[in-house]
Amino acid sequence: MSGSMSVFDVAGRSMSAQLLRLNTITSNIAQAGAVAGSEAEAFRAIRPVFGAVYSERFQQDGLSAVSVEGVVPLDREPMRMHRPDHPLADAEGYVYQAAVNVDEEMVEMLEATRQYQNTVEVVSTLRTLMARTVQMGQ
Repeated sequence: MSGSMSVFDVAGRSMSAQLLRLNTITSNIAQAGAVAGSEAEAFRAIRPVFGAVYSERFQQDGLSAVSVEGVVPLDREPMRMHRPDHPLADAEGYVYQAAVNVDEEMVEMLEATRQYQNTVEVVSTLRTLMARTVQMGQ
């Protein structure tokens, strides 16, 4: 990472990462129940992949932050359902339902929301402490 990193940089990156996580969860939930005519076309749940970014002065300040490495589909097979009356059914009468577990997505959403809220609380507390420190110096 170029330049110095502050706690606010770390918090900003964390909040951005959780927002991306929430966006992928939203996409997954929106596709739950969607069907396709083939296994290859069926939607698969997606997840962001995170990595660590270390400050240039990591040995002195110990600061690291999160970076988004990409968004990847989960390795799950779509559910094959026999519905010969469906317009997307293949020659054998099967459709393929999106590989999304809504319960799992809701748990992920709760976790991402809590992580986001925790980061907001850290920034709020830090700003309050900084303001009090300035007041003590006056």
